[in-house]
Amino acid sequence: MWKKLIIITIIMGIIALAGAGFYFYQYAVVPSKKNFIKDDTPGTDEIGSPEKTWFKEEANREYWNITSNDGLKLQAIYLPAKEKTTKNAILAHGYMGNAETMGKFAKMYYDWGYNVLVPDARGHGKSEGHYIGFGWPERKDYLQWIDKVIAANGADSQLALYGISMGGATVMMTSGEKLPKNVKAIVEDCGYTSAKDELTYQLKEMYNLPGFPLIEVTSGITKIRAGYFLGEASSVKQLKKNKTPIMFIHGTKDDFVPYSMLDQVYDATDAPKEKYVVEGAKHATAMSTDSETYKRRVSNFLEQYID
Repeated sequence: MWKKLIIITIIMGIIALAGAGFYFYQYAVVPSKKNFIKDDTPGTDEIGSPEKTWFKEEANREYWNITSNDGLKLQAIYLPAKEKTTKNAILAHGYMGNAETMGKFAKMYYDWGYNVLVPDARGHGKSEGHYIGFGWPERKDYLQWIDKVIAANGADSQLALYGISMGGATVMMTSGEKLPKNVKAIVEDCGYTSAKDELTYQLKEMYNLPGFPLIEVTSGITKIRAGYFLGEASSVKQLKKNKTPIMFIHGTKDDFVPYSMLDQVYDATDAPKEKYVVEGAKHATAMSTDSETYKRRVSNFLEQYID
């Protein structure tokens, strides 16, 4: 009798854990409205801001498309520079954001004379996809966007990659791939060390639960449903292979991607690098906290590698 009760208890525990894993997968990995995120992704364009209005109503837009290696149709907004140039910037938006939320960053690069490409990540905006990749499958998508920019704008194209939040993780993960020499510099703002670390942190923050074993179960479900383990989506591991100059930005009051992750990603690469800490800035608000300093620091960094 006791053996049967123990076996039943174990089976019920496994079923409950699997159910919790499926719930957390739906909550974190499936694109949908998230009650812990406001209508505007933190740190991106506020409704009615001049940059958002410019980007949506005044900018000279083109729409570019690619088909990902796994068959998804992906879209991006392209802004040609006012004058012909070899300078190009590819931007990466945050979790549950889209290209439309990146107006102030697009305008920043546009004002510096860059051609600007702003993709919708898979599962976001007008791009196809039924899951969030946290930067891991997206790194391969960004390799295709890089190739498309070079094909369109010439073999002498110079590229900067820029990403914020999940976009920051995306460009860090892209950095570990074999990049063409055209990619001259990367700027990441408040990206996380890995999807596993970030979701473990959020599980503790939102539910006061430890990561183990729920994150491991969710990771297994993510592998089955989305094709990757959460631990694979690692900025740190990719940065160890990075050879491209990179700037790391983070606010000291970030409680969504903890400030403690900054040193981990910064220390992971031996490439030329720079760290920019914004005192008092919350998640993805470094630019709005001190806009002039932010623009000056990013511009000065890029000017070392892009002419």
